[in-house]
Amino acid sequence: MLFSKTKVLIVDDSAIVRQALAKVLSRRSGIEVVGAARDAYEAKEQILRLKPDVLLLDIDMPRMDGITFIKILMQHHPMPVVVLSYLTRSGSNAAMECAQAGAIEVMPKPSSDHEVAILGDELAMKLKAAASAKIRRPSAPISTQSSTPQNRVFSGSTNNRQLILMGASTGGTEALKELLAKLPANLPPILIVQHIPPEFSKAFADRVNKYCPFKVKEAENGEIARPSHAYVAPGDYHMLTDWQGSHYQIKLNQGPSVWHQRPAVDTLFKSAAEYCDSSFVAALLTGMGKDGAEGMKILRERGAYTIGQDEETSAVYGMPKAAMEAGGVVDQLPLDKISDALLKHLRSLRSPRLAGRN
Repeated sequence: MLFSKTKVLIVDDSAIVRQALAKVLSRRSGIEVVGAARDAYEAKEQILRLKPDVLLLDIDMPRMDGITFIKILMQHHPMPVVVLSYLTRSGSNAAMECAQAGAIEVMPKPSSDHEVAILGDELAMKLKAAASAKIRRPSAPISTQSSTPQNRVFSGSTNNRQLILMGASTGGTEALKELLAKLPANLPPILIVQHIPPEFSKAFADRVNKYCPFKVKEAENGEIARPSHAYVAPGDYHMLTDWQGSHYQIKLNQGPSVWHQRPAVDTLFKSAAEYCDSSFVAALLTGMGKDGAEGMKILRERGAYTIGQDEETSAVYGMPKAAMEAGGVVDQLPLDKISDALLKHLRSLRSPRLAGRN
């Protein structure tokens, strides 16, 4: 059986970068580089002529920056975009803006031919995933004023043995922002693994923090997981948790990759499963691959309420599908229904018991 190749258009103002990327991608199975453009205006012409499946796009370009181009593209010719950004603080913030504008994936931009070669397999994998992703027009920005987020407080009963766990990958930065922004303050600690480069995890946490009535931050090794806080695993570090007598403590390490990922969702889910009971909630959102499926199954077996994002609202229905097929999902729901289901479950716990495995 013949499989069609993923057609890629490279858009970068550097001829050296264009050539290096084209060379390394052309060696990857299932990838066809159909063209290269030096700016958004050339890219527009080549999109119409070459009909690529996915764009590999720089942010900092002459005449029109990549963020503006993504916004225009999503309005008039929606298509998958993977962004490569330089490893700078301003670049990481711009990367988050790209995700909000509609980019499927954001990756650190290589600075040498050697780094391009190392990045090749991962880049090819993500380009293939992006090409098959559902393109959703960016929603209107969430207002931090109209809903008075600081006044939204959970009124149900909670205790210090409860946890809320979340995992996501491709398309997850926007999905997590949408989900977290709907949640109230005073919830149990929320621990989050999003597959994300180390340069972007803090910028992601800081950005989501603006929309939530609770604190969202990049996790630090050894810190206490507190109620009314959400903790994002730093890029390139696994995040685990364990019970320390009166609270959960966050632990970070750079152990071997799991499912080719660090951080890995399964690493977090399995570490938390040791203390799990029916008061735990876990949600697995959009993403490529199978990370999180094994951990979700264990959590469900130990009583947790587990939610998988449905196919229709997932950019890539990979991770939640794997969890569903493994028997790890109690409810499969559209993204905009997950917050209500999570809160409904917590409210149903009339007097959460101080349960958990020692």
